[in-house]
Amino acid sequence: MEARLNVFTNPVTAKFGKHLIAAGKVLADSTLPFATQELVKLRASQINGCGFCVDMHTKDAAHAGETATRLNLVAAWREATVFTDAERAALELAEEGTRIADAAGGVPDEVWANAAKYYDEDQLAALVCGIALINAFNRANVMIQQPAGGYQPGQFS
Repeated sequence: MEARLNVFTNPVTAKFGKHLIAAGKVLADSTLPFATQELVKLRASQINGCGFCVDMHTKDAAHAGETATRLNLVAAWREATVFTDAERAALELAEEGTRIADAAGGVPDEVWANAAKYYDEDQLAALVCGIALINAFNRANVMIQQPAGGYQPGQFS
């Protein structure tokens, strides 16, 4: 499979990508735990069918010490016992924020309130921005059919 557009060599997508990556740096520097950030990115990417991002965030999380069991259970987090209550709240917010078009009124108040029990305002801001950012990456990669499987951890650092 070959991408419809080379995002690395096209001047528009390359410049746009640099800005998205810079936004991601803000999130990486936040107090939101790295594991939570990666779990949220992985879950949104699964929902959006973005193979490139599923590959990337699975590998980055594993490289940082995340267990295969937890990574394999992200898609079934509601039934899995391996996530903390805080992680579960973040995963729920990621799902609702990713599926925003499926629910009239957007993210339910209960979902927001549950996340707010575990994360302070800056961490909630990082969650919101991280969910928005990964959805942007997912949509671009799905539209251009960016192939998955060849990502190496830290490749874009």
